[in-house]
Amino acid sequence: MANKVKQIHEFGQSIWLDFIDREIISSGKLQKLIDEDGVRGVTSNPAIFEKAITSSSDYDTDIKEFGKTAKTTEELFFELAVKDIQAAADLFSGVYNGAVKGADGYVSLEVSPFLALDAEGTAKQAVELWEKVDRENVMIKIPGTKPGLKAIRESIAHGININVTLLFGLQRYEEVTEAYIAGLEDHLAAGHNIEHISSVASFFLSRIDVMVDPLLDEKGLGELKGEVAIASAKKAYEIYKRVFSSERWKALEAKGAKPQRLLWASTSSKNPAFKDTKYVEALIGPDTVDTVPLETIEAFRDHGIAADTLMLGLEQATETLQRVKAAGINLDEITQKLEDEGIDKFNKPFEKLLKAIEDQKNKA
Repeated sequence: MANKVKQIHEFGQSIWLDFIDREIISSGKLQKLIDEDGVRGVTSNPAIFEKAITSSSDYDTDIKEFGKTAKTTEELFFELAVKDIQAAADLFSGVYNGAVKGADGYVSLEVSPFLALDAEGTAKQAVELWEKVDRENVMIKIPGTKPGLKAIRESIAHGININVTLLFGLQRYEEVTEAYIAGLEDHLAAGHNIEHISSVASFFLSRIDVMVDPLLDEKGLGELKGEVAIASAKKAYEIYKRVFSSERWKALEAKGAKPQRLLWASTSSKNPAFKDTKYVEALIGPDTVDTVPLETIEAFRDHGIAADTLMLGLEQATETLQRVKAAGINLDEITQKLEDEGIDKFNKPFEKLLKAIEDQKNKA
């Protein structure tokens, strides 16, 4: 029987794993996901690393060793993370160097969440991490905050692959595409080639519905529960199609530029009433990425349905967002709140992680 996760790739979408730790790399499990499920990349974030490092003794030796030279606990964390990212990037080098070099096979490492509102600090650390990992197929993750836009443009202009994270709203997503295109133009104007630069824009899904669904009940729009995030994603894809078919884009494409793919994030169902593969099934389509937790990959392998769904129901998606707006639900305010909360959701585990590393380092 055909592998259902692998079938998604037939519709032009790449599945990336939203998880990393040393055990999955060293045990061969990650290689198995590449071989059997067709997984084509990995994303990480502070919360994932917090879980990996605090729930395992796999990092204890390196904490002791790196702790001798690291000036700060944050520096020590990045030493640990870079080692994992390099190992994963090496596993995906075959995918990266496939039929079309650079089409896939990326592993993402995020800048410090403490820098989410610091454009200068983010751009500086993006360069440092890019050089430290020293792999063609790494992506540095930068939050798509207002200050983040400047850092994204600067980083692309520096020739760095960027995964823009923490996107919830359509207007901000369009601003991110502008930052990417402007960054490519800057890199080209400085006399460099641009065909090696790759980027994704990570649009977060289920968190939108977690916040909007209770409001829908209050407004008598209960039948739209679980549909607003998907409708927003479909509208984001419309923006993607428009932006990356413009004359401005075609001029860059002629020089070898790759479109900045949309990446669906936060794809596990938070509401137990929803099918656990709901957000994956609804948004399968060409030139996109879906980063999926391990349990969702396993669920899809078992009972997911792979079909070309992304361009279906576009009129319905437009109508859903119009009805939400007409009911007085301000999605711009909600998506800004989600961005603010998202920063906090990465800051807290990062603080916990740094404390755990510090405690481990200080053990006799």
